Amino acid sequence: MATEKDNTTEKQGIEVPENGQNDITTEEQTETATEPTLEERVAQLEEQVEKEKKEYLFLMAEFDNFRKRTLKEKMEIMKNGAEKAMGDILPLIDDFERALQAMNEQTDVDSLREGVELIYNKFVKYLKSNGVEAIDSDKAEFDTELHEAVANFPTPDEELKGKVIDTVQKGYKINDKVLRHAKVVVGQ
Repeated sequence: MATEKDNTTEKQGIEVPENGQNDITTEEQTETATEPTLEERVAQLEEQVEKEKKEYLFLMAEFDNFRKRTLKEKMEIMKNGAEKAMGDILPLIDDFERALQAMNEQTDVDSLREGVELIYNKFVKYLKSNGVEAIDSDKAEFDTELHEAVANFPTPDEELKGKVIDTVQKGYKINDKVLRHAKVVVGQ
């Protein structure tokens, strides 16, 4: 019987030791053959760490360049925005200079007043086109978000208590954000 078993194992290409037991199974042989040594594994991990470090440094440099580029673009936008705003005001300055010159030459006060009103209306139109508008305060409820009380004035009318009864200086908003609070007198 031993010879039949020996013949079948020889046919399969497996050597059987003399005691009849395999010291190492085929699974163990393939594991040891493919499993890297400790030194190889350390070398692989060190290589992977170096690769990750390089990628990290690359990303950090790329982010730093992005940050610098966006700061530069932001500064240019602010600079060019102011340049455009100032360029659009220059025609108004020209109109004021012509009005001042006309005041020295003209004696007709009504035509001077009309010219100044035209310049004023042109300037208000320019402000509106840039999102700036006056805060309407007359007889409005006092609102600390829009108004700054410069005085309280006693009023006999109960309806005017807590309301704006006079505007000392107009307030302005730009795109629904307060640019300057209106200085007002509040009824008490």
